[in-house]
Amino acid sequence: MSRSPPHEPRLRPALFLDRDGVLNEEVGHLHDPRDLKMIPGAEPLLRACNQGGVAVVAVTNQAGIGRGLYDAEACARVNRAIAEALGRSGATVDGWYLCPHRPDEGCACRKPRPGLLRTAAADLGIDLPRSVMVGDKVSDLEAAEAAGVGASVLVRTGHGRQEEQRLVAAGRTGLFRVCHDSLADAERTIVGLLGLGRPGSGSPGLGRAAGAADGDPVP
Repeated sequence: MSRSPPHEPRLRPALFLDRDGVLNEEVGHLHDPRDLKMIPGAEPLLRACNQGGVAVVAVTNQAGIGRGLYDAEACARVNRAIAEALGRSGATVDGWYLCPHRPDEGCACRKPRPGLLRTAAADLGIDLPRSVMVGDKVSDLEAAEAAGVGASVLVRTGHGRQEEQRLVAAGRTGLFRVCHDSLADAERTIVGLLGLGRPGSGSPGLGRAAGAADGDPVP
């Protein structure tokens, strides 16, 4: 009697997002929701991911916990406030992953190491080569590269404008596919990379050879 092989669950792509400087303004060791200032315009992109079967995952370094500046619950309160702000426009974050360690602790989860992304991929059934990372720091891009994420987008919010200049000067623009002014400005590019193309767009996504992205291409 022959048996069919067990059904393998289908992996889905993800949109990985750094938190501070991408979803909300960078204020330095944010731990009080009263200090939260959202960067406007992310909701349409996140809704498109939610509706298209793409996981939305926040991956954030929070060394302030390891330094004793605030605790994990304070960070969770900020995450909940961000989720509530996005939720008012019908956008959802599927997972929140944070590293609480100081840089000198040598953990596997602090970006630029890939631990957060790999853990999220295992937990949520994510296909890393078909996924996209959006960040405002070199460490975000390096973590994505180390994890095998298909493409990275640098945004100029937060630290992004200075980081773009550093990467261009160092000849390291291969770390990102394209640079945009903000997550909202990157919507069309990311929709295309994830294969979420709107009707008539013909967008192939990362599973096949995607065409040139909009935005400012790497030099």
